[in-house]
Amino acid sequence: MNHSMPGPFQVRTDRTDIFRPGTGRITGGIWDERRRINRAICVPDGWERLHDASNYHNLELAAGRTTGEYVNDLPFLDSDVYKWLEACAWVLADPDTTEDLKKQLRTWVGETTEILEAAQEPDGYLNSNFQVRTPGERWAHLNWGHELYCAGHLIQAAVAMRRTAGDERLFALATRMADLVCRTFGKGEGQREGIPGHPEIETALVELYRETGEAQYLATASYFVDSRGHRTLPVTHRFGSVYWQDHAPVREAKNVEGHAVRQLYLLAGVADVATEVADEGLEEACERLWHKMVTEKTYITGGVGAHYADEAFGDPYELPSERSYCETCAAIASIMFSQRMLILRGEAKYGDLIERTLYNGFLAGLSLDGRDYIYANPLQVREGHVDRGVDDDYRRVPWFHCACCPPNVMRLLASIEHYVVLARLGEVALSQYITGAYQAGAVRLSVETDYPWNGRVRVVVTESPAEAWVMRLRVPGWADDAEVTVNGEVRGDVDTGWWVIEGIWSQGDIIEINLPMQPRFSRADPRVDSLRACVALERGPLVYCLEAADNSGIRFDDIVVDPAVGVSEQPGSNVLAGVTALTFLGQVRSHDTEPAWPYRDRAESARGSSNLTAIPYFSWGNREPGAMRVWLPTL
Repeated sequence: MNHSMPGPFQVRTDRTDIFRPGTGRITGGIWDERRRINRAICVPDGWERLHDASNYHNLELAAGRTTGEYVNDLPFLDSDVYKWLEACAWVLADPDTTEDLKKQLRTWVGETTEILEAAQEPDGYLNSNFQVRTPGERWAHLNWGHELYCAGHLIQAAVAMRRTAGDERLFALATRMADLVCRTFGKGEGQREGIPGHPEIETALVELYRETGEAQYLATASYFVDSRGHRTLPVTHRFGSVYWQDHAPVREAKNVEGHAVRQLYLLAGVADVATEVADEGLEEACERLWHKMVTEKTYITGGVGAHYADEAFGDPYELPSERSYCETCAAIASIMFSQRMLILRGEAKYGDLIERTLYNGFLAGLSLDGRDYIYANPLQVREGHVDRGVDDDYRRVPWFHCACCPPNVMRLLASIEHYVVLARLGEVALSQYITGAYQAGAVRLSVETDYPWNGRVRVVVTESPAEAWVMRLRVPGWADDAEVTVNGEVRGDVDTGWWVIEGIWSQGDIIEINLPMQPRFSRADPRVDSLRACVALERGPLVYCLEAADNSGIRFDDIVVDPAVGVSEQPGSNVLAGVTALTFLGQVRSHDTEPAWPYRDRAESARGSSNLTAIPYFSWGNREPGAMRVWLPTL
């Protein structure tokens, strides 16, 4: 292997302040249940759905194994197969996966690999859209073609499959494609300059570099990062260069802009490059853009993407509830970016955003039974709006014409254990509170909790090195008056969002965390025009909403809330069994007999009181269709 680094930059070799993710086994709680459903229902169902939607048919056309026409007008259907393959890899590594399912997954992965091997051209090129529809045409439509995007997902699937199942066939196939990309793109003799319209290849190439040590993969990822922002992608629609983040170099960009998933996949790749390459400018750009995203362009659910038409970020503080796009893939991309920033900089705030997005913006993307998905995640659905047509239909469905979200959900759910603990020299950080057994470096921890329904977390050191080390425990930003004890002794050392506890640890040491879970009403930034004088109900990391199924006969437009009102907790029932619902007294405006002209002074409508029930936002849309609302007007 060639471990030298071509180009005018230097690989980090001694960066001890960077965290590396640990691993483990999730054994209980909400994420154990979601992952069980992912294993039992989502991933096996994905095999059928990808065949029904003709993703496999198109690959078989490219392989010469069938005849017919290419199905679907989208050029990135191969990527849905690759994301599903990555999910299969993580499920194969899950100790809770049954032997029968492992056998079935290995069969499906083998059959898929055979098709891909037959379809791949001798030089490594593989993309069914171009091979079938326009044979011989490559890299001609970098803005919309998604060739590099598909290649990135293939590489990530192959790396995951090699790490979990020792699969060298898929890895060799993906490496041939990666080598072709590295030979094709760059500033060297015989190479062409260009960038992908949809980032993804960047983070995939860095992961391949980590797997192999081959410098060319990191160099090409860095090339793609540095080449963006010079308006090289042709503008073929009304959204302009900003849609592709091609309007300004990463180091100069002032805010997150354009298509939300593209922006955040790009920044995940930038953070990956910054982790491996000595480049303070990239790290500073990541921090600046993450901060602007969180403070100006992120919904309370952690969702991002205010524009429905272009799936894009809006202007600062442009966060409409009804037309919020908040694509499920954008929530996943936000989690990916924040996790990389947590690895790179070690600040607890990144774990806070991961938590918020995981429990709200992401978890809402999958139905409770695991059979249906939702693409856009609005924060408000008005009465009568649910049945206006396909584009406005907020019902969950089994699959989509553009099915990027379902396999993306599968691969994240299947790999959540990698988001729980991190390690760096002399330190272990517990970032997420999820029941399970985890390993970070030489440290092993056992975590027991019923979070997010209960705020008590019990951590037991099950294996520890003999020398002293530091344990970091994230203090959620919402958790005022949180407490932690070590072997019964109260500890209060908090540093920028972490409890920092240093000492020589022994097997059996017990850390107990108590996070207050009282329901609270939160206010939006007053610069968000659509949310002035409104509040949202939260409990722990969960955002709550009103749904018509629990509040029969009440129009949510007429609701008025006093933030000082008492809020009670009650268990959910039927399909919501196991969740904590919240009830409180609200006021309901009466309707005028003859509504007044809107720009004329009018008397305040009479109000009556009504008991209201709120449910976790992630659980909405699992019963009969109806209105839903997160933000509520105040008195």
